[in-house]
Amino acid sequence: MRTTTVPCSLSLGIALLCGLWAQTASADWRGEIPGATQVGQGQFTWFGLVVYEAHLWSAAGAPGWAHAFALELVYRRELSRDTLVQASLGEMRRLGTDDETLLADWASEMRQAFIDVRPGQRITGVYLPSKGCRFYVDGKLRHTVTDARFAREFFSIWLDPRTRNPELRRDLLGLNGDEP
Repeated sequence: MRTTTVPCSLSLGIALLCGLWAQTASADWRGEIPGATQVGQGQFTWFGLVVYEAHLWSAAGAPGWAHAFALELVYRRELSRDTLVQASLGEMRRLGTDDETLLADWASEMRQAFIDVRPGQRITGVYLPSKGCRFYVDGKLRHTVTDARFAREFFSIWLDPRTRNPELRRDLLGLNGDEP
């Protein structure tokens, strides 16, 4: 039997590379926002059925458009990717985006970012000021959108004062019932 010895420096280099690969492979959205803590959480219901649980994370306290934050949705119902895309586009339109060419481009981005979800799956969107956003599915990076306007319009679905769900917004932002 022949034994091959590997120089110590090469062994160390291989070990470091493997460690970096393992760290990158298992990294999730939390690496995007060091020190993130949960700001708030709530549920989105439709006719009394819980569709998803939402969690808002930030390292800057109450999130604003100047700081990175993450919105994590844990689905409790099965929904198709197309349903998620169409619902998002509908809310963007309702909040004032009326450029159909732009919305078609954004629909394409969302189709790359989203999946058909099953109960228990999570999609996390990370807002990156002036850069865009990244979407993670079950902790793995799925798609990066480099359009800062898209990022703001997308997260406005939940965080804009005109949101369709003001109670969920208050819960996510950790506000009491008296604040907007």
